[in-house]
Order: sequence, then C-alpha cells, then structure tokens
Amino acid sequence: MPVKIRLQRHGKKGKPFYWIIAADSRSKRDGKYLEKLGTYNPNVNPAEINLDIDGAVKWLHNGAQPTDTARAILSYKGVMLKKHLAGGVKKGAFTEEQAEAKFNAWLEEKAKTIDGKRAKLNDASDKVKADAFAAEKAVNEQRIADATPEVVVEEVAEKVEEVVAEEAAPETIEDAAEKAAEETKE
Repeated sequence: MPVKIRLQRHGKKGKPFYWIIAADSRSKRDGKYLEKLGTYNPNVNPAEINLDIDGAVKWLHNGAQPTDTARAILSYKGVMLKKHLAGGVKKGAFTEEQAEAKFNAWLEEKAKTIDGKRAKLNDASDKVKADAFAAEKAVNEQRIADATPEVVVEEVAEKVEEVVAEEAAPETIEDAAEKAAEETKE
C-alpha cells in the first residue's frame, strides 16, 4: 500500500486549517487516513504548526512519501533533519547522543529565528498603530479648526485684547458709562 504524508483540509471557506496525516495515496483528500501526525494553521503569522516529529520520522522510515507542501512543513519543523541524522546513526557516522545534540542545537537556533520574526512583526504592528493614532489626531484637530470660522476666532481675540486693556488701565465710572452708551448706539 503506497503511503503519502499529506495535508487534509478542514476549516471554513476562506479560513483553511489543515491536518497533517499519513494516508493511503488512493484515498480521497479529506477521506480515510492511517494516522494524524499534526496540524497546520496558515491563518496566523507566522503559521502555527503542531507536529509529532517522532511519528513523522517513523512513517518516513517505513517508506511514506511526503507531498511537496508536506515536505516543506516537515523540513521546517526538522523532521527531515532528524531522519537524516537517524540515517547517520544507522551507518555508524556518529552516536545517538551526538545526533540528539545536533538536532537540539538546530531546534534552539530555529526557535530564536521564529522569536525574532514575531518580535519584528509586533514592532511593525505597534508602529502602524502609533502612526494611525497620530494621523487620526491630526485629522481631528483639522476638523476642529475647520468647524470654528476665522471671523469668530478674530472676534474672540479682539474681545480678549479689550478685556486685557481694560484690566490694565483702571476706568472711572463716567468712562464706563460712555462706552456702554456707544455700544448701545451701534
């Protein structure tokens, strides 16, 4: 029975979610499978991949052939490296402990790379939010300035100047009465 490691689609329209499975190559895409090896969610950035590495290596050793996409996912998670290292142990090139040490070092380096990408994406999204906030603030200030006519602003400025001038120079009661009379005539 020819076995393939491939993706089985789940999720709704426009929001795919995949199971990584080992299945008979003659079965339907979303049909019967032999073993579920993990999941793949491409809707988030970076894509979320959960995988049983040892199970995938077991199927690869038993002759399962991954599809192109499945091979890329397996390589990304280190399954292909682990299979390669297991072949080196079988040939006697190095010991099981050395192979595990190499694989763990590779996993740590990969984790650092992924964390760096997440940090870069978070910084970029924070910058976009800050820029959007600044642009919105500028638009709001412009709307406020457009809503108040310039004539009103000039009149308010003139009245403020008059009040300041009146407070600076004390008036007599007669001067105040004359100003009030002039204002009523106008």
